Amino acid sequence: MLFKGPNSYTMNSCETIEMFYNLRTDLDKLTVASNITKIIMDVTTENQNSYRVLQLFLNTLYAISETEKNIELINSIFKFRLLSIIGFLPNIKECTSCKTTENLSYFSFRDNGFKCESCGKQDKSAIHMLPETKEAICYSILSPAKKIYSFTVPDQTIHELAIISKIYLNEKLEKDYK
Repeated sequence: MLFKGPNSYTMNSCETIEMFYNLRTDLDKLTVASNITKIIMDVTTENQNSYRVLQLFLNTLYAISETEKNIELINSIFKFRLLSIIGFLPNIKECTSCKTTENLSYFSFRDNGFKCESCGKQDKSAIHMLPETKEAICYSILSPAKKIYSFTVPDQTIHELAIISKIYLNEKLEKDYK
């Protein structure tokens, strides 16, 4: 129960719906959950309508706590989806330079999105990615909220996805998240 005061809300009572108990039993899961919480705190403000961010946050905590999915994959998916929600949606439909939809195999941090093979080679801020990484980025951004963590990818793709999502998050939020 929340009561609105002159400057802030006062909590009178609460009831726990989900405790995410498994976060407390695994240090790696707890670390990722803590980092995600810090990012959420940085991108939201009090009295802001953040329903989609809250939904992503709860789905992410559930995926970390209750599934055996790769934590690095969950973390990367979270970053791409969060950035898309808060206004940093990368261009994933076409090359950010020549507008072609073929051979999109680079992610450009300067131009915020995919680039084709020829344009990507000319962009020093672009990183080459596997086709599976491209598909994982697209799914992370476009999938329904309840199904966001319902896919798996090979370890090499997870590693690429982690690198790209970390750099993209750090650049867009202008902060170095460890």
